Amino acid sequence: MPPPRAKLAWDTLLDIEQGTGPLHERLSRALRQAIRSGRLSPGSALPPSRTLALDLGCSRWVVTQAYEQLVAEGYLTARTGSATVVRAVERSEPARGRTATAAPSTPPTPTPYDLAPGLPDLRAFPRRRWAEAIRAQLSTMPYDQLGYPPLGGTERLRDMLTDYLRRCRGTHTTAADVAVTTGVTDGVTQLGRVLRAEGHTRIAVEDPGWTRLRHALERVGLEPVGIPVDDHGLRVEELVRRTDVRAALVTPAHQFPTGVVLGPERRAALLAWARDVDGVVLEDDYDAEFRYDRRPVGTLQGADPDRVALFGSLSKTLSPALGIGWMATPGRWTHALRAASERAPAGPPVLDQLALAAFVEVGGYDRHLRAARQRYRHRRDALVSAIEANLPGCTLSGAAAGLHLVLRLDPAVPAAAVVARAETHGVRVADLDGYRMRPDPDTPALVLGYGNLPDNAVVPAVERLAAALRAVAAAAASAVSTVSTAAVVGAEETIRAAGTREAAAALD
Repeated sequence: MPPPRAKLAWDTLLDIEQGTGPLHERLSRALRQAIRSGRLSPGSALPPSRTLALDLGCSRWVVTQAYEQLVAEGYLTARTGSATVVRAVERSEPARGRTATAAPSTPPTPTPYDLAPGLPDLRAFPRRRWAEAIRAQLSTMPYDQLGYPPLGGTERLRDMLTDYLRRCRGTHTTAADVAVTTGVTDGVTQLGRVLRAEGHTRIAVEDPGWTRLRHALERVGLEPVGIPVDDHGLRVEELVRRTDVRAALVTPAHQFPTGVVLGPERRAALLAWARDVDGVVLEDDYDAEFRYDRRPVGTLQGADPDRVALFGSLSKTLSPALGIGWMATPGRWTHALRAASERAPAGPPVLDQLALAAFVEVGGYDRHLRAARQRYRHRRDALVSAIEANLPGCTLSGAAAGLHLVLRLDPAVPAAAVVARAETHGVRVADLDGYRMRPDPDTPALVLGYGNLPDNAVVPAVERLAAALRAVAAAAASAVSTVSTAAVVGAEETIRAAGTREAAAALD
């Protein structure tokens, strides 16, 4: 590989007004101080003498004299036809404003097998096609689009999202009600802020549910009210009993983290509740693109666009690094969001928005999703088979869709202990209690993500997890046995002591 190019240091601030003596000596002192303090780092290329003289308003002779002096002192290196470069020197003066720090420690070794949920297959990101989309837009976009992103996103991307959501997710919306965000959390935060301004103080959330969204709602002043989730999704009958709530955040297509789908009767009941209380449903379209055992379910938004705000992003389909999401809101809330948009953070860069629009328009996004579904289904099947072979006493749920599943443990095995022990075995997993509003030790479970797990790592990851689980189960059984033995011994001593007292009383 060719050597790295020198870092340009043409705009370094040099104070040559202070001090006494000829100008070339003051310039030498200023450069020397900049090098010794670290403001001019080793390898930095200084400007040509003619350029620096023009910047300082002095003669070129002043600069050449200063450069020659510092070359002689070993601070600079100069070669004919090449830039004058700062040499590595031992600093005798600390950099102003810096404090001495200890030598950096060795970075922690990453966990070899990461089964934590939340990531897609980052190795499968379509780098070439995305780069082509970026280059194409950069070469053809009008110059006036190189300014700040328009509020709500570019018109082209909003039009594309409207068509895509109508075609693939069964929505009923217009481009005027679609806004581009930096992700689901950003969109929920924006609408949550508007809800608070409109007088809402509480919002119903699924329990368990995605903690990041709960925290986002808390930051805008809304109190999350947990509504339990069972095998059919949100228990709407318990939501109806809460007369102090008129907004609800749900993941009906694939509930996180349990993986269940909101049943048809409860979907209808949830929409009826929103109409009855003049409320709004915030629908996080989580993992909706990835169903393996049947076709994806349509959105709630498509059934009642006046009462449902839909949120989605590229975080699970392409990569969270892109920072692109969207929301489709009822007209009433769209107007309120537009009025508050001046305080909203800027959206994704215009270039990325146009690249996504082009990527979808040419079919690249659809092809990527089809390939991803096949890849994830194969990986899901391998993970389920490995768990059945190595953990026969555990049960699985939520495996019909998405990028994670839930592993139910024996009630006697604490999930937190399994998470900690698995980490020592090189496996990262998540405790279901981490997503509950209150821990439930009677139903321990693990959340296992497989989106970013390499195919060849599935079996060894499960084998290590099984070893960790067996170790925790053995320790728990031993603890129970110890407690039982202690209880028996204590009871025998009590009986023995009682018998002694009775015998003594008989002698008296």
